[in-house]
Amino acid sequence: MQQIVIDKPYTFIAPRLSRFWLWVARRLAAGQLRKDYGITAVECVGAERLRASLDAGHGVMLVVNHCRPCDPLVLDTVAQAVGRPFHTIASWHLFMEGWWKRFMLPRIGAFSVYREGMDRESLKCSVATVAEGKHPLVIFAEGFITRCNDRLLNFMGGPAFLARAAAKQRPDGKVVIHPVFIRYFFEGDLAATVTPVLEEIEIRLSWQAQAQLPMLERITKVGLALLSLKEIEHFHAPQPGSLKRRLQRLVDHLLTPLEDQWCANRHDGDAMARVKRLRTAILPDMLTSELTEAERAERWRHLANLYLVQQLHCYPGDYIEQPTPERTLETVERYEEDLTDVARAHPPLRAVITVGEGLEVGAARDRSQAVDPVTTELLQRMEVMLEESKALRRVNPTGIATP
Repeated sequence: MQQIVIDKPYTFIAPRLSRFWLWVARRLAAGQLRKDYGITAVECVGAERLRASLDAGHGVMLVVNHCRPCDPLVLDTVAQAVGRPFHTIASWHLFMEGWWKRFMLPRIGAFSVYREGMDRESLKCSVATVAEGKHPLVIFAEGFITRCNDRLLNFMGGPAFLARAAAKQRPDGKVVIHPVFIRYFFEGDLAATVTPVLEEIEIRLSWQAQAQLPMLERITKVGLALLSLKEIEHFHAPQPGSLKRRLQRLVDHLLTPLEDQWCANRHDGDAMARVKRLRTAILPDMLTSELTEAERAERWRHLANLYLVQQLHCYPGDYIEQPTPERTLETVERYEEDLTDVARAHPPLRAVITVGEGLEVGAARDRSQAVDPVTTELLQRMEVMLEESKALRRVNPTGIATP
């Protein structure tokens, strides 16, 4: 389980953008992208749209999908193209992953947000950044790494709220949100890339290598085995039904008892909204020294179950029913990451960043709609960009040019 929840008192970490350290980071980034993430090329489409907003003096926010850990590094290509560093909201746990990250992240423009509660300092910093208009503010709207480049699994309403708050501080200037979609294309030999990973997982399952099966059938078989193991852990036996139904049954089985205990039987919202509500309820007592060891251990078990729900949420039940090279690779990468907490690099990957037209946001909101119209419009634009970006494929996974 990755350490995404920290049982320490939270302290806001402000940005301390340094041109020197940003230069250092950029010198290191190209090698890191290739070595750690398999990114061999990065391209940008539509940077002139962002440049026009900055030249006009607008307060700017970028709302970006978040399918891979390297997204912030990749996105800096746009910052270099427009000649303006970005500020980025980053989960507090990232600053706790060693002294180098804690030192470096603020100096390349990142600042912390506490996802398990109300973070007023981060809120004020976000609004001030957009209102000032000097540096664009980056928000990864899905809130966590999904490894689903063909789906938007989670879309938060926070960007619209922050943009409206910034607009109130800019009565004589505009605030615009640019949707940004990052699309990754795998341009190598797919079978040669995923087969070693599948073999290692099969060995972990005490199987013989299933080399006699077609690749997709092999991937599906491994996925069903991993799900069945979790069902045995929590239900004592594998469960019947379709894959989507089994996933939802396990999610509800994990969340409902915790919601009965911690949230007064409140069960509304999608899986990630329910997870966030539970983390917010469970964590505060862990920041004190008043819990017994048994009580603290019980809460960590609860948090581990919430982490499992987040993992399950990232497996759309029909994701490889219409397989692409990227969907296939992402599924195997998630298997590996969920088993070991780390997915190895699988080059060559080409990243294409598309910057959409800016959406102007006013200070007032139409309260007649349950969801902020800006959030609805942003999501619709992102979905369109997701579909249109598929046409940017250059080669298929065997290296043969495609139309």
